[in-house]
Amino acid sequence: ISMAALLEAQDLHASYGGPAILKGISFTVGEGGITTVLGANGAGKTTLLRAICGMCQRRGRVQFAGQAIENKATEDVVRLGVAHVPDGRGTFLHLTTEENLRLGAYTRHRDKTGIAHDLERVFGYFPKLKERRKQQAGTLSGGEQQMLAISRGLMLRPKLMLLDEPSFGLAPLIVQDIFRIMRAINQQDKVSILLVEQNAELALDLADT
Repeated sequence: ISMAALLEAQDLHASYGGPAILKGISFTVGEGGITTVLGANGAGKTTLLRAICGMCQRRGRVQFAGQAIENKATEDVVRLGVAHVPDGRGTFLHLTTEENLRLGAYTRHRDKTGIAHDLERVFGYFPKLKERRKQQAGTLSGGEQQMLAISRGLMLRPKLMLLDEPSFGLAPLIVQDIFRIMRAINQQDKVSILLVEQNAELALDLADT
């Protein structure tokens, strides 16, 4: 069954002001699907995700849910329903787990009931975070910080999650657990996923395309 395209890029070029890092990239992410981008360090995988979000210089055509987003600011892309979970986890280390999660819902700060519901939903996926909700994020293990980064992205109620190397630096059992939960998020919450990954075996097992 072919899926309708949620995200579509055509002839995408990206740079940080110097030579182009991405040249003429075209791809689609199906609505409700999981698409994987594989490649070694330095291949431009992280730049691809940043280009979608407007975090670097770009040209080409990028459409999300039928809207052109190649000229939109990062915050406007986020408001459309794109959650970017960067490599290095990107958590605010001095804040508690729960404060980090609430920051993830900053675009919906008036929706107190919905935010409370979504907190319980992510704690259902990641029970360890519930145990550590009052703990400073900087004292969490690497695996817990990755769970927190994914959960913070979920607090946006995204249509699409961009995941940058979620397995990096983590023990294999923790990685398997995180990938299992990502599949559940995809299937139960109907969140599409664009996954950048070096671990080809795990990534291809998770992906539709």
